[in-house]
Amino acid sequence: MKALIPYKKKNAKSRLSPALTQEEREDFVELMLRDVVSSLQEAGIDEIDILTTLDNGVPTDLNVNVVLNEHDLNEAINEYLSHEQKSIFIIMADLPLVRTEHIKEITARPEDVVIVPGKGGGTNIIFIKDPSNFHVKYYGSSFLNHCNIAKERKCSVHIYDSFLLSTDIDEPHDLVEIMLHGHGNSQEYVMERFDMKTGKARARITASDDA
Repeated sequence: MKALIPYKKKNAKSRLSPALTQEEREDFVELMLRDVVSSLQEAGIDEIDILTTLDNGVPTDLNVNVVLNEHDLNEAINEYLSHEQKSIFIIMADLPLVRTEHIKEITARPEDVVIVPGKGGGTNIIFIKDPSNFHVKYYGSSFLNHCNIAKERKCSVHIYDSFLLSTDIDEPHDLVEIMLHGHGNSQEYVMERFDMKTGKARARITASDDA
């Protein structure tokens, strides 16, 4: 089994710009990547590939393989899948709420494909037993895309429904979820930089006086 993490650091997470500068966002995505890699390794997945571009910014101290590809996300991942025979666990780098037990539960499923839906119809994780019999189609309603692809390829499918894994960190209000449910590097970073304000409405972040 292998894990694949698509990763972009340069000019990352522009929708977080109301809360973080470009440099801070680039630092933050690296911390999220570290948390994802740590959870994978704790779950026993030692072979981890980071799919990125030449200007990649992958930390050199991570025990991972760097796979360079300048194509768009779908083409890059499908090219990768076409050369693989092992089961592939594809996880996005902005899922710092992932825990070891999630990964173990997903990879223990007997189905051919396990899909973890994200917010707004996205796909946050997809576990593929036979990469030669599958291709990805991200963007738009990728969750439905992947369900349809599995049906076309006659793959059995399990939908792994998880609040924590559906929470990709894209916008400032998502940072509250890291404060409440996170762990590791990303939670430490957010807790240092922000305070959480609660009241009659939903919890939200405010800049820390110490930041």
